[in-house]
Amino acid sequence: MVIDSHAHLQSVDFDADRAEVLERSREAGVIAIINVGYDLPSSEAALELAQSYQHIYATAGIQPHYAAETTQQDLERLRTLLAQPKVVALGEIGLDYYHDRSPRPLQQELFRIQLRLAHELQLPVVIHSREAQEDTVRILREEAQGLRGVMHAFSGDWAYAEQCLDIGFFISLAGPVTFPKALELHEVARRVPLDRLLIETDCPYLSPHPFRGRRNEPTRVTLVARRIAELRGIAEEHVAQATTANTRALFDLSGLSV
Repeated sequence: MVIDSHAHLQSVDFDADRAEVLERSREAGVIAIINVGYDLPSSEAALELAQSYQHIYATAGIQPHYAAETTQQDLERLRTLLAQPKVVALGEIGLDYYHDRSPRPLQQELFRIQLRLAHELQLPVVIHSREAQEDTVRILREEAQGLRGVMHAFSGDWAYAEQCLDIGFFISLAGPVTFPKALELHEVARRVPLDRLLIETDCPYLSPHPFRGRRNEPTRVTLVARRIAELRGIAEEHVAQATTANTRALFDLSGLSV
């Protein structure tokens, strides 16, 4: 049994066969899915899906891409979403210097605002960070002390992972850890303490080997678990048990009956 700790099942990529995708995931042993919002419409859609399926949970947050257009009214709307049952975290939030769709100072300001909101509401956070490691770590050290959180779809090296672990956050690995040439991620997979590790698909993105380039779906989180087990030289069952327990704890899935 595994949990996909980060999916985007509200994506239009699943409109044609969402029910079938979910059925396949249950048959594969995916007992829960954290369906993640990245702006207000996607957060509302994530919640709607969570309300329709017992084993799906939602998050709500505003990615750095939308920092330039986010208003105070948007933040109040976000606060309302975060108060809804089955919303288990604030995210995904963070910094993205790869796409740079909003000015970096505005990205940083929105990041800080949402971290402070997470403190206020006592919610864990889901962190998106691309090519912004130094500023991400600095802001987390300044704003996230005492918060629970996860570095989603981690893509850095072991030195960066150590910094995130030192802050107290979990590391979540996705499909790229299965790529043969992802040597830095392989090292991270071997060295992250098993009690600080999550697994995810980030579907419909980041499909693992041998499905790279195709639409991803929650079923394939099992391939991530399998590759981590191979890299660590342990049974896949141990990775599944540990990451499931970690995801339950981080997102307080006390109502999950399986």
